[in-house]
Amino acid sequence: MIAMAAKALPASQPAARPDARPDARSVSLSERVLAALSTVVDPELDEPITELGFVRSIRIRNGDVTVHLRLPTSFCSPNFAYLMASDALDALRQVERIGRVVVQLDDHHDSDKINAGLAADAGYVGTFGVEAETSLDELREIFHRKAHTAAMERCAEALLRTTELAVDELHAARLADVPAGPHKEALLRRRAAVGLGVRPDDPLVVDEEGRPLAAADVPLRLRFAKAVRISIEGNAHFCRGLLATRYGDVTTDVTPDVTTERSTS
Repeated sequence: MIAMAAKALPASQPAARPDARPDARSVSLSERVLAALSTVVDPELDEPITELGFVRSIRIRNGDVTVHLRLPTSFCSPNFAYLMASDALDALRQVERIGRVVVQLDDHHDSDKINAGLAADAGYVGTFGVEAETSLDELREIFHRKAHTAAMERCAEALLRTTELAVDELHAARLADVPAGPHKEALLRRRAAVGLGVRPDDPLVVDEEGRPLAAADVPLRLRFAKAVRISIEGNAHFCRGLLATRYGDVTTDVTPDVTTERSTS
């Protein structure tokens, strides 16, 4: 860990005690469904589909759950669309005490094909056949690495803003030097996703393969990482605008419509 003169920072909030978490049995099914869907991210935008407004509606009937997804345009990449819908289905199937789960994608040019593939558990290749040019694992890897690059840049920039650390000293920075908070949590998740170390003494700024950099190589790496971050954030902003234009009901509150029903028979 390198010694740094820290600038004044807001006092951090005390961490929640583990035993203060609500008992899973006391949480409603609708809350657990929303929590599960919040773990699903758009692979290109690196944001949860719940925050992007991509979850159109949730219907819960006697424990069975039907979720409708929507995207900013009808021609969004089919592999991205399938990946998000498939991930949503997988996440929901892990929810405790849930019944039958159905995920459907609305208003996409490949909706019928994707929905049929999900219903049949056909997988990506089984759904698209010869059109499946790249495996989902390869696609995930590409965007996990982009997400890590952007997260690394956010943490590096935070260190430069909040300490007396200079750019030419960042090569010696370690994960332990990054203050706790959402940006660090996001970085650790993304490092784990691409197989990088998350120990306190692991280097913060690394190359595409996770190798530490020489001091002279750090500025170029950070310029590239900043471009990646700006691209991701810009695309997210653009997609939110397209979604709002397309559906007209997307505001700062993107909580999906949740309907809970019980059979009277």
